[in-house]
Amino acid sequence: MRTTLTIDDDLFYDLLTITQAKTKTDAVRTALKEYLAMKRKEKLLSMRGALQIDETWKELRQLETVERGA
Repeated sequence: MRTTLTIDDDLFYDLLTITQAKTKTDAVRTALKEYLAMKRKEKLLSMRGALQIDETWKELRQLETVERGA
């Protein structure tokens, strides 16, 4: 998707420097991917304690082993 943006020159220079991207497009793509990954992690971490998950992995592993051996 083509998009026209107005971005401060100093901010863009910092982005190019930090990402070490060869093109502006690569720098923006890298920054967007990292930002989205960070926000997804924050959302998951904010849910800490909100979900009740039974830790039955040992039992599931044993069942899996028994099923393979059968």
